[in-house]
Amino acid sequence: MRNEERNVATLIKSLKNSTYRHSEFIILNDQSTDGTQQILTQETAGDSRFKIIMGKELPKGWIGKVHACHQLQQEASGDYLLFVDADVRFRPKAIDQSLALLQRKKAQLLTGFPAFDVSPFLSKLLVPMLHFLVLFHLPIFLANHTKFKAATAANGMWMMFESASYRKMGGHATVYNSLVEDVHIARKIKEHDYKVVLANITMSVKCRMYDTNAEVWEGFLKNSYAGIGRSPLMALLLILFYSIFYILPPFLAIYGIVSGLYMWMVPYALTVAQRWYIDMVTNQRWYLAFLIPLQALAMLAVLTQSMRKSFKKQAYSWKGRHYS
Repeated sequence: MRNEERNVATLIKSLKNSTYRHSEFIILNDQSTDGTQQILTQETAGDSRFKIIMGKELPKGWIGKVHACHQLQQEASGDYLLFVDADVRFRPKAIDQSLALLQRKKAQLLTGFPAFDVSPFLSKLLVPMLHFLVLFHLPIFLANHTKFKAATAANGMWMMFESASYRKMGGHATVYNSLVEDVHIARKIKEHDYKVVLANITMSVKCRMYDTNAEVWEGFLKNSYAGIGRSPLMALLLILFYSIFYILPPFLAIYGIVSGLYMWMVPYALTVAQRWYIDMVTNQRWYLAFLIPLQALAMLAVLTQSMRKSFKKQAYSWKGRHYS
């Protein structure tokens, strides 16, 4: 937790209500300057399952969240490690369900994208695209049943590791300088011949990532270009693809309505149907499907700006820290 006073009480409530009893809850206060520590102390008082640790100074070259996870695992003693972001809320049986699935699949890492609470307008555009990109572009079969690294997706909001395997592969220290540490650590797991399961956790886990449009923009900016490996070619292909297949169709639909050639409306209808299906599967608001052209446009805008900052060697910022 770094300046997470708005999220402390709700997360602690989720942890306390968990039906899985063989747990220790370790919370790292990452040098917060707001009321995070005070609220943490109040909310965890009298519950021996909770341990609060103070984050150390960020070493040179490390990413803040990665360093926080590295410190947390040093304090943990369990056979399994579940890393959870401060803005996550979950149902009482969520931990039981994740552990049961991890064991049933004989995997060493289980991860997934939660259902998203999208309040700011920019959040309605960008955040649902996380599910869309994974379900539309990623071959789930290859991700879950092969060691093929390119077919890997992960989400740092909810990552459950088998502890022994996590430590054998080096843990978060192996991706200390990564802005997309979740994907990179999942690839490291596969490199060690371990299994990764990408699960649909949207019925049990929820997250409100951002409260303002500025937070949305800043959060996506740091991950957008890094998430595609800082590849200009991949960025160009994505811009062309989404411009043709998702931004152009509403203009074709308007032409069809004006001209009476209603077949021109089909491309837009198909993109909305595709978006609607993914929203239903991921427990997202169905009416956001009609915003798919704006969602694609916002995604390309943040990708273009993220790429521009990378080319100019400008730092990305998040929670008062700056990363290259």
